[in-house]
Amino acid sequence: MSTLVPLPFNSLFQKKPQLHNNHHRIFRLSAQSRETIQKTADAVSRVEYTPGVFDNVFLNLFRNKMVQEVGWDSEKPGYDGLIDVANRLMLARTNSETKEAAVRILRSLFPPLLLELYKILISPIAKGKLAAVMVARVTAISCQWLMGTCTVNDVDLPDGSSLPSGVFVERCKYLEESKCVGICVNTCKLPTQAFFMDHMGVPLLMEPNFNDYSCQFKFGVSPPEEDSTLKEPCLEACPNATRRRTLATNALEMKCPKA
Repeated sequence: MSTLVPLPFNSLFQKKPQLHNNHHRIFRLSAQSRETIQKTADAVSRVEYTPGVFDNVFLNLFRNKMVQEVGWDSEKPGYDGLIDVANRLMLARTNSETKEAAVRILRSLFPPLLLELYKILISPIAKGKLAAVMVARVTAISCQWLMGTCTVNDVDLPDGSSLPSGVFVERCKYLEESKCVGICVNTCKLPTQAFFMDHMGVPLLMEPNFNDYSCQFKFGVSPPEEDSTLKEPCLEACPNATRRRTLATNALEMKCPKA
């Protein structure tokens, strides 16, 4: 016969583990950290662009074309110098003059016959959809040295269909380094839209996000008559806006005068 062993007297009054409370505590910690975990996952999933062997070649070519147009060069090397030249391009001209100058720079990067042949032979195919898809892929591959990581995505077209003719720039280096709405609008957005439409026959709408520096290209979509981007206020970090912020008396005056 087995012997019954009495439990220690104190054990009768010991509290059992509160599993239920621990579960609630774990749940609360999970809820509190959910946002942090999501942000971390987003950061890990973002693919950083690694400069390639031809990046400096493209950068120097583009900068030289800008210098020829502006008639001035910065003493700063590399990308910083490019931003200086872009700033001079904008500040030395009216908005319309800056746009026209930037279009000339873009045209100078291509053999003239290539642009004409593309507009005549490729753009009319399938109501322009083939041309839109092609330039989206070329842009995503060839312009990362200027803008950073780019991916092709689908966009909704005016006819109700969708097409993989979009390019999403995760964090535009050109905008982030310039920190200027005017430079973005006048030396990039407006002239690039005009260049593709007028010289390649491909409508383009560019939608920069001045909060996170991303940008959505929509090839095959025409810009609206009322573009909200042109009403954006100066960025807090804009080097050209410090004096304007000091003198501004109301919110309307904070609109970027170069946008």
